[in-house]
This record gives sequence, C-alpha cells and structure tokens, in this order.
Amino acid sequence: MKIHVKLFATLNRFSPGGLPGTLFDVELKEGATLQDLVNQLGLPADETKVTFVNGIVQTLGYVLKPGDDTGIFPPIGGG
Repeated sequence: MKIHVKLFATLNRFSPGGLPGTLFDVELKEGATLQDLVNQLGLPADETKVTFVNGIVQTLGYVLKPGDDTGIFPPIGGG
C-alpha cells in the first residue's frame, strides 16, 4: 500500500531531497504500523517524538491504511 509521508525539522535528512515538510510516498505492506514506517525509513527511535496520521496524533502502534497522510516530528526544544 502507498502512504504519504512528511518529515519535519531534523528528520528532514531522511527524506528524499532533504527538504523539511516535503511530501513523499512510501510503499508498505498491508497492516503496517507507524512503527513499521519509522523502521523502514531508518529513523532513530530517540528522534521520533510526535506522529500524526491525517492530522491526528497517533501512537507508533497505529495501523496505517492506504493513502494515509503521515507526519513525523522529532523532539523540539525551545527557549
């Protein structure tokens, strides 16, 4: 199945072209979870903080559906 992915902030280095927030497609097997997506993209576990699917925050155990729009953010500090 095909899903749409956006990586933000420091995770942009894992996206094609390395541009933050650039949408790209990923092929996953049916029944794949957000954790499967994180693993397939090679994202470090300690850099994966917030995950969204179709604009709603979801846990890494969330089962993806074809055509889902996903967004992944690292921990972000501020001052």
